Amino acid sequence: MAVEAASGPAQGSTIIRNIGLLLSGDLAQPVLAADAILVTDGRIAAVGRLKDLPEAPGAAVIDAGGGAVAPGLIDSHVHPVFGDWTPRQNQIGWVESFLHGGVTTMISAGEVHLPGRPKDIIGLKALAIAAQRSFANARPAGVKVLAGAPVLEKGMVESDFAELAAAGVTLLGEVGLGSVKAGYEAREMVAWARKHGIQSTIHTGGPSIPGSGLIDKDTVLEADADIIGHINGGHTALPEAHVCELCERSSRAIELVHNGNERVAIAAAQAARDLGQLHRVILGTDSPAGSGVQPLGILRMVSLLASLGGIRPELAFCMATGNTARLRGLDSGIVEVGRAADLVFLDRAQHSAGRDLLHSVELGDIPGIGMVMIDGAIRAGRSRNTPPAERVPELLGH
Repeated sequence: MAVEAASGPAQGSTIIRNIGLLLSGDLAQPVLAADAILVTDGRIAAVGRLKDLPEAPGAAVIDAGGGAVAPGLIDSHVHPVFGDWTPRQNQIGWVESFLHGGVTTMISAGEVHLPGRPKDIIGLKALAIAAQRSFANARPAGVKVLAGAPVLEKGMVESDFAELAAAGVTLLGEVGLGSVKAGYEAREMVAWARKHGIQSTIHTGGPSIPGSGLIDKDTVLEADADIIGHINGGHTALPEAHVCELCERSSRAIELVHNGNERVAIAAAQAARDLGQLHRVILGTDSPAGSGVQPLGILRMVSLLASLGGIRPELAFCMATGNTARLRGLDSGIVEVGRAADLVFLDRAQHSAGRDLLHSVELGDIPGIGMVMIDGAIRAGRSRNTPPAERVPELLGH
């Protein structure tokens, strides 16, 4: 289990060349007409044709081998505890395994699996601050885990949210996992959180763990949280018609998760598409969970939506990257000058029936990963979890 200090971005420059397909993460232009990226001090400094990139004497060189490069995947819904251990499945190294699934950023929806999780107001604030500090100070395998997401409990007042925000907490855990379950109660607290710059997510669907409960469409609409968490259920979904109604009547983010109802995930994505609002759709795994830890969960969601949901594969990748980055206010997720150089190198899996990466995903295969970069530093080579990629990048040195 590799948990290390958050030491900052890689220093110096790296040129990534011979990119066969550059996925941007941006719905407006999901594929870029470029074959090279210049990374400087952990950030994207230039994107374009190799011949047009600024000179970078002494830069390291990565040859992408004609394969694809995409923004690092973002898991919008995880339940971490501390370090790289999950008590939900008593598993060590789960975050590192997600790195090998192309995930470079994870966002907590609450540290609810902590044994003896405090539910009094002083305790829940202390836990949130401790989790936020812990993952800010140490990254499992280099992955950015944005944690410290308190679960709402009865009796919280506005000053509690002001205190949390002042301490650096920016997230709320899933509304509905604590004692606050009524829409009117949640709405007041969500508004307090929003006022103080804390983003909220609401549980949607049937109960997932003891202590949680049904959150129906009317409660979701009344609470008006920033993100309709696992709109396809975590695990049990609301009726499909209710989910589509949420897509139509709410303007908030539509989160689809691996550990939910796949049929309803497809219906929600198609509803967003038909409304012309694919920018609202983001992807998560809702793991660790009773069904386990899914290191390839985000890739599998991309493949699900592209192969069975009728979503163009390059747009499905945007849901796993740029959409989440914009809705969550992250500086990664899009291949764009100035953003963090969180990148995943991938290609079609060996012997896939697909002609190329995007066609293979459209046919339902997951791609192979050859390298993962976070803040300009190579964090993983050929993935131990995906099928082998047809082409893999090569570090050529300086």
